[in-house]
Amino acid sequence: MIPLMTTFEADEVDVADDLRDCTLCPRLCHADRTSTRLGYCRTGVGFSLGAICRHRGEEPALSGEDGVCNVFFTRCNLQCAYCQNYEISRRTGPIREQNLTLDQVVGRVEEVLSGGVTVLGFVSPSHVILQMRAIVFALRRRGHRPTVVMNTNAYDRVETLRSIEEVVDVYLPDLKYRDADLARRLSDAPDYPEVAAAALREMHRQKGESVVIDSAGVMRSGLIVRHLVLPGQVENSLECLRFLARELGPSVHLSLLAQYHPTPPVRSFPGLGRSLHPEEYDRVVTEAKRLGFENGWIQELGSESDYLPDFSLPDPFGER
Repeated sequence: MIPLMTTFEADEVDVADDLRDCTLCPRLCHADRTSTRLGYCRTGVGFSLGAICRHRGEEPALSGEDGVCNVFFTRCNLQCAYCQNYEISRRTGPIREQNLTLDQVVGRVEEVLSGGVTVLGFVSPSHVILQMRAIVFALRRRGHRPTVVMNTNAYDRVETLRSIEEVVDVYLPDLKYRDADLARRLSDAPDYPEVAAAALREMHRQKGESVVIDSAGVMRSGLIVRHLVLPGQVENSLECLRFLARELGPSVHLSLLAQYHPTPPVRSFPGLGRSLHPEEYDRVVTEAKRLGFENGWIQELGSESDYLPDFSLPDPFGER
């Protein structure tokens, strides 16, 4: 285990107290993460990572020409049955992970940034917000100021989001469900609809509807909401779009994703063992246009195999 003060001493927060009675995410486990009494996510106080790599598959306004340096955390606080990152995201059983020190993490990030990358993405950080902060602050001490992207499932506490208002430049949340039963069955989170709604409202309060784009076309501040269309769940998708239009407004940047691909853990799972049908995605796209969404991206159907990672490789998204 990495000593707390060595890991987080520059964070200027009482990390020991926060992690001895953890309420960082909506699970509210009250776990002592400095001991063996871990909570839902089964994550301690260190830096457990699936990968640190340049990724060119994010939205064009984030990837630009140089891509994003993505830091993939392990053991997500939302256990989606169909997660494409299942090799690193499961909270139980064997996963692919690297346990690094803060200096090692920062060194690897610096290697990627040295290649011209100016955007730093944190993938699934909801349960490791303090680790994310530590990385950002350490980079700032070394003179790096990349655009910080929080790539999150939106299963986030409002109080935690407020604590990082000055840390995150771009929020990149999912809106997965408006159906509580679906959220329970597929992600073990029946309260997801109301939790995510509150989180999205808070992100929108912080960033507003406008975005800041630099001369290279790269987003430096703002909010992009993703929605992955699941097979057989068109009504859930329609309700998600209607919520966004009603609560955040149709001018919010929307990224509509068709990349669902059945991973090995769900190929026999009822309803999830297939890709999207064209007519399913067409209904969702039609509704997005009817609601007046004009900012953002609509992914092409048939691109699902382009986004599958292999975390056994140094570059999970590189050429096979």
